[in-house]
Amino acid sequence: MNPFIEAPETRELVKELKAKKLDQKAYSDIVDESGNQYVDLVQEGGGMLGIALAGYTFMLEQAGIRLFSLAGTSAGAINTMMIAAMGKIGTPVSEKILDMLSSKNLFDLVDGPPRLKKLTERILKKKRRVILNGIRNLCLIYNTAKDKLGMNPGTDFEQWIDEYLELEGIANMGDLSALRKELPKLTDRVTGEELQREAGLKIITSDITTKSKICFPEMAELYWADPDRVKPSAFVRASMSVPFFFEPMAVKDIPRAGQTEDPNLPKEETIWRRHTGYHGKIPASVHFVDGGMLSNFPINAFHRTSGAPKKPTFGARLSTWRDQYSNTNNLAGFCGAMISTMRQLHDYDFLLRHPDYKQLICSIDADAKKDENGNPMFFWLDFNMPKEKQIALFQLGAKKALGFLESFSWEHYKETRERIA
Repeated sequence: MNPFIEAPETRELVKELKAKKLDQKAYSDIVDESGNQYVDLVQEGGGMLGIALAGYTFMLEQAGIRLFSLAGTSAGAINTMMIAAMGKIGTPVSEKILDMLSSKNLFDLVDGPPRLKKLTERILKKKRRVILNGIRNLCLIYNTAKDKLGMNPGTDFEQWIDEYLELEGIANMGDLSALRKELPKLTDRVTGEELQREAGLKIITSDITTKSKICFPEMAELYWADPDRVKPSAFVRASMSVPFFFEPMAVKDIPRAGQTEDPNLPKEETIWRRHTGYHGKIPASVHFVDGGMLSNFPINAFHRTSGAPKKPTFGARLSTWRDQYSNTNNLAGFCGAMISTMRQLHDYDFLLRHPDYKQLICSIDADAKKDENGNPMFFWLDFNMPKEKQIALFQLGAKKALGFLESFSWEHYKETRERIA
């Protein structure tokens, strides 16, 4: 029994979806032989708030929507990878992902030194004498940060992802690429024409060594001589490396380290200049940190400029729109506002230039939810979140998905795109 799916409120949301006949509504012009409709999906990062993304995608599947090309950052990258790897395109996978989530003690992901893990637990549970405990462990905190550049190695996370991917027969990127090529028969619902499409996969991370925004797997050739042998968990680990909380992911022995690409070569015959614009000496090793530093919501991942698409690119956001200004009069507010601006501005800039995308985005706004005392209901780094709160977060995503599916008009969106073209 899965506690997420079997919860009474979840059952009621599914009943409401069926009662409103949202499983019979048009969301795309691309369908398979079973009548499932296909959309692309971009998922935002947000730490533990990412549990809400599982609720969102669960409801999409309940509506007969299947996910084709996928992109995500950080927590969004985790759900993106599991959707991509836990079944062929067209196969519903949400229940597998929720089984994976329900069987995991998420606090195990905090896998640093025991004393630091204990301190993290005290902070999350808001126990007394946290500051005193922090002072007692100051030397350990400093030495760990100095030597490891982060508190937690992230090893437990990679092993967790690997375990479930291996159950699906996915040992490396070559296996995943082969799975992603097994497509159902797709047709245009309007013309009846059979369609040939290639499913995209984009995991966003930040290479701070060369100061580059990186998209895996397409840029894996920069860092590995044989990208097909890389475990997919490495790409996700690179994307979710929250600075200082997790150690940055390091990749060593980079091909052609110490060399510089020939500046006389055309850009298309290079890899570093072509992918990133970097034209210096190739480093021997690099560090990756959270992709949210540069693009927390890569909604431009599958953007096409010509006419109306045959399928939309849905977007699931975990944070609020810019509907309030930040309090920057104190240190905490000042630092938080700087980080938020850095994480979001690239994506906001795209949406400012392409306002039609707002029709495609479901704002789950998990970061804005308050309890009865006016305190934040969910904290993005709360790896010790109790199961009942995890279920509430999942249901928030499901509820927001229901509202989005009800309000979305595929025909209106196509008309918007035709006018733009």
